[in-house]
Amino acid sequence: MRPIVAFQGESGAFSEKAIEYLVEGPVKLLSCNTFDATTGAVVQGIADLGVIPVENLIAGPVHSALDALAAAPELEQIGEHLLPVRHALLGMPGAALGDIREALSHQMALKQCGRFFAEHPAIKPVEAHDTAGAARLVGIRRDPSVAAIAGAWAAERYGLTVIQDGLQDHSDNFTRFVLVRRKHRAP
Repeated sequence: MRPIVAFQGESGAFSEKAIEYLVEGPVKLLSCNTFDATTGAVVQGIADLGVIPVENLIAGPVHSALDALAAAPELEQIGEHLLPVRHALLGMPGAALGDIREALSHQMALKQCGRFFAEHPAIKPVEAHDTAGAARLVGIRRDPSVAAIAGAWAAERYGLTVIQDGLQDHSDNFTRFVLVRRKHRAP
């Protein structure tokens, strides 16, 4: 039976990518809106496992994720993976870098791309609930002046194109993800 794995974000999120490295074999994915919902799904038995980003090399600790884990003492960490994180600017097909006026993404991703925004002051960073969700919104809005910062793999999923890759401030950017499950109870 395939385990159900909860993660924060939408299809195409970095957390979903981390699942490939943390869980062997086929899984069922459970997309959650928040880190609290992710840990809650595991605590309640809706999901067998949860994947949570806890720290990024550039932006530091993911405080809301750490808070969600601290609020769920029923969970235990059973795995960890350092995922290389490359951010790409995703926009509508035909859009060029000079067309972009807003870049939507998760606050942690925006922090990891400070140099890009300094070099492109005409592009306003706009916070979204997650990277893949930002890509989905750009695909829905279909505005060539709006882009998302997400993993390049999200472009195809949401009908976008990669305008520029490697936006992160450091080429060796990593996020540490943990795999959690409910603690086994003694008989």
